[in-house]
Amino acid sequence: MKKPFLAVKDIVQITGITARTLHYYDRIHLFKPTHLTEKGYRLYDRSSLGKLQTILLFKELDFSLKEIADILKLTKQEQKQIVKRKRQALLSKKQRLETIMIALDEYVAGKDISQLQIFNHSSVLPLKEQYANEAKFIYGETESYKEFNETLENLSPEDQEVRFQSMEEIFKQIAACIDRDPASDEVQRLIGEWKENLSQFMTCDAELLACIAHTYKFDARFKNYFNQYGSEDLADFLYSAIMYHINR
Repeated sequence: MKKPFLAVKDIVQITGITARTLHYYDRIHLFKPTHLTEKGYRLYDRSSLGKLQTILLFKELDFSLKEIADILKLTKQEQKQIVKRKRQALLSKKQRLETIMIALDEYVAGKDISQLQIFNHSSVLPLKEQYANEAKFIYGETESYKEFNETLENLSPEDQEVRFQSMEEIFKQIAACIDRDPASDEVQRLIGEWKENLSQFMTCDAELLACIAHTYKFDARFKNYFNQYGSEDLADFLYSAIMYHINR
């Protein structure tokens, strides 16, 4: 003969959740027993299992217990709509995580961080786009900007890649000097290399260099980019080093 009620131990055996969890769900009025014995033992009818399984489903989908309590008040159709939206969100997250995993594998294999496709789905722009935006932001339709574009267009993709990697290597070396004085010989040597790299694209006078330094310090794009090297102060450090280079 089938038992009309399930005890806590029966629910534990069927679902795998703990007795402590069942007691807690009772206390917060999320899933209450169907019946209490004279000795205070909790009993559940078979139909209540469906409600518990719904609770466990939404908990698995990372909804809070408060959210689940509200969801249980909805119709089955409304609950299904919530599940559909959650599925779409999880699918997007899955695709994002797959992109991150590929990027991490490439990074471990030796690919430079600026070349990882992870930045194509991030608020941080890829380095090439940052340089393009920098030039347009600073120079607009000036002669310097036209000179930059003409020089860049005459370079092969391979040459462009070499130039960008060279500039990034300088930033890495400057980041390694973050604890030094911006006016130190080593830092100023690296700023000289940075300026020399820029000079291959455009004429670098003091006004232009000061404008770039200002952009590094105050443009969030560049602050985010420089943070990749492990120091939130690198943008400010670059600004100080460049301004010293200009004014010395």
